[in-house]
This record gives sequence, C-alpha cells and structure tokens, in this order.
Amino acid sequence: MSKPNIRSLCDELQKVAKEELNEIEDCIGDNIEALRDWIHKQRHLRARTDDQFLVAFLRGSKYSLEKAKSKIDYFYTFKTLMPEYCCNKVIDEKWLNILRTGFYIRFPVFSNTAAPTICLSRYAKFDFKRYTITDLVKYQFIIMDWLVNNDDNVIISGYVGIIDLSDVGLSHIAHFDLNVLKKGRMFLEKGAPGRLKELHLINCPKEALTLISLTISCLNEKLPMKIHVHKTFDDLSKHIGKEHLPVEYGGTNSSIEEIIAQTEKDLLAFNDYFKEDDQYGVTEHLRLEKRISTETLLGIEGSFRKLSID
Repeated sequence: MSKPNIRSLCDELQKVAKEELNEIEDCIGDNIEALRDWIHKQRHLRARTDDQFLVAFLRGSKYSLEKAKSKIDYFYTFKTLMPEYCCNKVIDEKWLNILRTGFYIRFPVFSNTAAPTICLSRYAKFDFKRYTITDLVKYQFIIMDWLVNNDDNVIISGYVGIIDLSDVGLSHIAHFDLNVLKKGRMFLEKGAPGRLKELHLINCPKEALTLISLTISCLNEKLPMKIHVHKTFDDLSKHIGKEHLPVEYGGTNSSIEEIIAQTEKDLLAFNDYFKEDDQYGVTEHLRLEKRISTETLLGIEGSFRKLSID
C-alpha cells in the first residue's frame, strides 16, 4: 500500500488522533482503501474518493469503518434531499457580500497546536432584508465544506461555537425556523465528520432567550457538548484563551477584518471544489436498502441507523 496523499500533522494533532481517534499511522492507507472500495460498490452513491476527504470521515468516526460508511452516506443523502442548503455553492458576489458582513467566521488556527477550531456567529450582522434564512444556513455549509477539506483541527480536535447575541431582537428571531435547526442538528449528529464540542453564548439580551432555548433544545438533544453563557469578554477568555480570540473580543488572534479578508481568499481559491461538487450525491431508486425521504432523513419516519451497511 502506497503512502496516503494526506496532509502531515503536527506532533500535538498526531497525539490526539492516536489517543482519541484510534489512528494508527501505518494503517491509514489500508483504511482509506477499504472505505473507497465500499463507495465504488454502492450503486446509489456518487462520492468523492480522494484520500484527504476520506480520512476526514475515518477520523470523524474514530476509525470505525461502519460509522464512516454511514457518515458518508448520510453526508451525500442530506446533500441530495436538501439541495437548497448544499448545492450550487460556487463563490460569487452574493456569497462574498454575506462573508463580508462577518456574521459567521472561523478564527485562525495555529499550525502547531491541537486546539479545536473556533467559529463565531453574530446573527445581528446578517441582513435579513436582503437575504433569507436559507442563505444563512447555506453559507454556513459553504464554510463547513472548506473546513472538512482544509482544517485538520476541526476533524481531529473538533470545533467550538461562539454565538454573540448582541443586538439580536424579535425581528431576528422571527426568521428562525425550528425545522431548520432540527435539520442542522441531524446533519451534525449523523453526517458531519467534525464534532461540536462546546457552545459559548455571550451578550444575551432578554429578547434572545427564545432563540437560545430553541438552539439548546435542538442541539443538545443528541449532541454531547457543554454550553456556557458569559456576561463579559473576560469571562469568555477564561474558557477560550485570549491567544485564540480576535482583538474585538479581547484577544490577540488577528482582527475580524483580517479574518474576513483571508477567508475571502480561501473560498475563492477553493472554487473548483464547489464548481464540481454538484455531480456528487445519491440516486435513491438505486439504493438497495429502504429508500430515504426527507421525513426519514429527519427522523420523522424510522431512523437512518436502520440502514444495513456492509
């Protein structure tokens, strides 16, 4: 077996991958090949099969081949049945304008650390007069695609969410849909290779309590994670070191303006991925097991776990 074509890890990430994800360096190539062979045998599944993409799902499944199969199947089933969030994601001026609002950003990760990736949501920055809740969710999936393929920390060490609810009022909350939150939770649970480890809420006005309750009830039903509520940036920095936070949040890790500018370069450089991505998915009538519908996907009828995967 030739050496797999994947990025090298720093010593800290290698240690986490070995101790927490059951990664054995000499076996990575064999595991990737086994997952690739399984994909080629699935009549209904059109999936990427490059080494870096597949190792993300193996790591996200702690090297359980059966779990990796299920995650990839769910990843592409969700993409096919929810095209409004997962298809036609080529980066154009619309997505760049949404990026520049800074409503959802990923903080830079130091190259020599095993720290989780940190993502910040600021929903008051999102222009609901110009864009829809579907656009909001779809943009977050665009960022997720980039992370799955380019960020080893998010796959190996997981990620931490910060939700800044400054200036969030009833006009913002009115746009949030419980079904949208449920879809996101189901995807995180069953299809995403990265793990949401912690959620930090800051600057919570009374009007945002409804949104907080919905988010917690939807996310915490199945996803094992800690949820923290902070009143100040100093309190936040006790949980997340200042070296990981941008200057606007009392840290030293770049500025939000610099992060947005770098993210724009990263997404534009990744556009070939988005241009070819719509060719991948599932064809349900070719599935050997019970066909999957939107209802079964979301757990309304049966469970995706009942699929027999060989």
